[in-house]
Amino acid sequence: MTTVAPPPIPTAAGSLPLLGHAIPLLRDNLAFIASLRAYGPLVRIHLQPQQPTIVVNEPALIRKMLVDLAPGLDKGRFFEKMGQVLGGDSVVTAAGAEHVRKRRQLQPAFRHAEIARYVDLMRDQVTQTVATWTPGQLLDVREAMVKLSLDMLAATVFASSLDDQAFQRLRRDLSVVMNGVGTRVMLPDWVEKLPLPANRRFNASRAAVRDIIGHAVDELRASGHDTGDMLSMLLRAEDEETGRPMSGHQICSEVLTLAVAGTETTASVLSWVLYELARNPEVDQRLQAELDEVLDGRPVTFEDIPELTYLRNVITEALRLHHTGWLVTRRTLDTIRLGDFEIPPGTELAYCQHALHRDPAFFPDPLRFDPDRWLDEEQKAALPDGAFLPFGAGKHKCIGDHFALTELTTAIATMAGSWRLEPVPNQKVRPVARATVRPSTLMMTAGPRA
Repeated sequence: MTTVAPPPIPTAAGSLPLLGHAIPLLRDNLAFIASLRAYGPLVRIHLQPQQPTIVVNEPALIRKMLVDLAPGLDKGRFFEKMGQVLGGDSVVTAAGAEHVRKRRQLQPAFRHAEIARYVDLMRDQVTQTVATWTPGQLLDVREAMVKLSLDMLAATVFASSLDDQAFQRLRRDLSVVMNGVGTRVMLPDWVEKLPLPANRRFNASRAAVRDIIGHAVDELRASGHDTGDMLSMLLRAEDEETGRPMSGHQICSEVLTLAVAGTETTASVLSWVLYELARNPEVDQRLQAELDEVLDGRPVTFEDIPELTYLRNVITEALRLHHTGWLVTRRTLDTIRLGDFEIPPGTELAYCQHALHRDPAFFPDPLRFDPDRWLDEEQKAALPDGAFLPFGAGKHKCIGDHFALTELTTAIATMAGSWRLEPVPNQKVRPVARATVRPSTLMMTAGPRA
């Protein structure tokens, strides 16, 4: 019996010598990555001229990559670029046994009891933010949500111990480094070695960010005080094998990881939720009815979170339609089998949550914002494993998923309960992907609830 070999993995059109697919990626990376789904379950692109990346489009293969094949995979290109910011000793950039060990060190900071304690801190920061809004005020929502996310970070991680000037610098420099990471993923490595102004800005901002956080770590360690925040908990954490505390450099890396995750991603999701509530009055009305029934005008508490089921569906739908991840990578350490194909060691693999979650094969009318799709048990049951991955899967699944959902729920319940934001007429709001996917421009007018 003759065995028929599978056809070769197709290569996406548009690759150029020395640049690979940098041009279509820089032109519109989200559209380019979304177009790759037409090539089938696997397709090659070139982020490096001589080293192809295989983009995985099929949910079953994505899940196999993230879960079943995880022991034979390293983290890959995106996380190498993130390592330039976070350091190689962050839980996000570490791999293998080292990742497992670091994850266990951090786990106490995300226990149920700790998250419950953070809710009051988060809510107070949101309340202070909306207290500064005035009726008719034009808000740059993306910037407002980044500032709010930083304020919540200050309260939960630093116990508000950083002064305003330090946080303004942190905000500015974080923006530069996150934009830089997104660009460096798309460009060949040799570009970042050129003496370009963008490279100099990236290097300077990266140093400034680590300096700001490192200074806070050193000051708290020297004081010996337990301020009850996440930073104090990290200072007390011990390595399960050696019994030693984390080094200052590692704590800085982990706090910087929290800063990146707690500002870029949180701010983007909050922005998209506010935008969709304004665009969908019926969704906004149903959310208001739930807030009235559950909260009855009082501030949200941790005990209320499980009762806000419609709000949870609103957030889930925002994570589907507007997911912040556009290219998640892995790298093979050994030969693996993915579907019909044998993949050699040293191969880059990638998948795109943003494109995956908009695939009409899995989500009917995928560009419609519809929280009710998460009420339809038949529709949810029909979703194949790997089709919806808001926090990833497998051993590298986001360690802060419950923290993030609690933060998002607390912030939206507090803001939407007292204010309604209206988009500026004729404004074109589109997703833009750098290190994360965020709104391009989102100006909205603030109005108090009646």
